[in-house]
Amino acid sequence: MLRRTSPRGFTLIELLVVIAIIAVLIGLLLPAIQKVRESSNRMYCGNNLKQMAIACHSMSDMEGGLPAAVIMNNYDDYPYSDNIGPNWAVLLLPYIEQGGLYESVRPSVTLWKAKGYTGGDKGWAAVRGTVIKTYRCPSDSAQNTCTRPLANVSGGTGWARGNYAANCGPLYHYGNRVNGGDATGGPWGYSGKGPFTVVTNNGERAGYTIGQIPDGSSNVILISEVRIGINQDDPRGVWAFGLAGSSTIVSHADGDAQVPNAMNGCADDIRDAPDLPAQGLGNWTSCNSNQATARSRHAGGVNAVFADGSVRFVGNNITQQAWWLLNAAADGQPTPVNY
Repeated sequence: MLRRTSPRGFTLIELLVVIAIIAVLIGLLLPAIQKVRESSNRMYCGNNLKQMAIACHSMSDMEGGLPAAVIMNNYDDYPYSDNIGPNWAVLLLPYIEQGGLYESVRPSVTLWKAKGYTGGDKGWAAVRGTVIKTYRCPSDSAQNTCTRPLANVSGGTGWARGNYAANCGPLYHYGNRVNGGDATGGPWGYSGKGPFTVVTNNGERAGYTIGQIPDGSSNVILISEVRIGINQDDPRGVWAFGLAGSSTIVSHADGDAQVPNAMNGCADDIRDAPDLPAQGLGNWTSCNSNQATARSRHAGGVNAVFADGSVRFVGNNITQQAWWLLNAAADGQPTPVNY
């Protein structure tokens, strides 16, 4: 007669061993999953930059030049000023499939685009709270809004974040970027002019065409990344605001902001942003917003798109001189290699 036996279950020790094995496997797989996710994010970020470069080309063709980095009544790097108008990212909206949003503020933008306009209309800032996917890098998940009343907009809190910055050139400081202005300096005496410029009420509203960039479109960074501020009061990474660190880089490769993701204290000059060098966000808090270098959440460097539309990854270990040459539009020097 056969004796029927019940199937034996796991002992407690066997169960613990299985759990330990699963934990080890998860521990081994997690870094690989994170690496794949970051690789995907970096590609997505690069595609955003590519789309913005294509939009810049379209605007250059249609309107006779690149958009202004920011339009002002008079040059002013104080972020709560009445002088500050729409920036490049607002002007570029119709070229990145945001025509409806642009139309909602077009009368105000049209005023600011008229040469000689001296008013202070703030209607353009109504777009400030709109989250635009093309302007966000998926690797940066910091604060979604900035609550500071930038550009002295009445009730103007709730500025949506962005991660991309127009390159206004490496020489310190922003005041050298007005109406296509140029100056030489730094340790080498090179031109510090970038492809984007501030325009004031008497300035020409269109910047360089792509073909006019003196050093050639394949040799000059057009747009690169910036990081979002760590709290709601921090104005870094605000897509619709044109001052340094919000949506422009300027004075990088000069002074104390010498390379991308500079880790030193007081590296940037962004009014009221905290000084956080340990987190890669060094800043001189009491200075007006006239200096900022490129920054990203990607390990080892930043994505940048050149004026010809090519996206390249620039490592943090690039030399100061090479970083200057990549960002200067009219230095007349050979383009760095192996950066």
